[in-house]
Amino acid sequence: MKALYLLIDFFTILVPFIFSFHPKIQFNKALRYFLPANLLAASIFIVWDIIFTKIGVWGFNPDYLMGSYIASIPMEELLFFICIPYACVFTVFSFNIFFKLTWNTRTENIFVMGASAILLVVGILNYNRWYTSTTFISLALFLLFLKYWAKVAWLSKLVLVYPVLLIPFFVVNGILTGTGLPAPVVWYNDNENLGIRLLTIPVEDIFYGFELILLNFFFYEQFKGKLIAEPNE
Repeated sequence: MKALYLLIDFFTILVPFIFSFHPKIQFNKALRYFLPANLLAASIFIVWDIIFTKIGVWGFNPDYLMGSYIASIPMEELLFFICIPYACVFTVFSFNIFFKLTWNTRTENIFVMGASAILLVVGILNYNRWYTSTTFISLALFLLFLKYWAKVAWLSKLVLVYPVLLIPFFVVNGILTGTGLPAPVVWYNDNENLGIRLLTIPVEDIFYGFELILLNFFFYEQFKGKLIAEPNE
């Protein structure tokens, strides 16, 4: 089915986009912050994607693609870096309206230091596995940057919402990595990861996805801080 990956992108963003115009949410008014933020974040991840595709860390099954490529990356993969962050940032935005999610500074410190230490150790010990090392080390450093350099106030909110985001994550990434299919849409070279799969999903994908959302939300908040916010934001 040539349109499978494209359909995954479409249905990922469809419901969040429709509800963006809900009068109690109005995420459509935040698009002036999200769009430039997503452009920056997506650019970084697309470069990462191009390099890893070129060196064989992962690749794409043409049986599920429409056939349009830019720099060896299928159009559907480029759309992935728009649709997934849109849906996730929308979800965090909505949760922040309806729920007051936060934790105390001590808990946040413990989480950031503990998670960063574990990620760094695993990443360094697996320095010869490109997907594991780059994802774990870069995420650890980014968490430390957000907490102790940028001193963002929203980190705990995003961390607390991420388990909710993992529900659709397992559906989308499960299909992309071959759950229920004769072959995966996106294949992974297990020599470049830990070889640990959750269903068909490499465990690194959870951390890669978390970093993708963190980066989008960081740039989103940066642009939001530089522009005049709407009264209901």
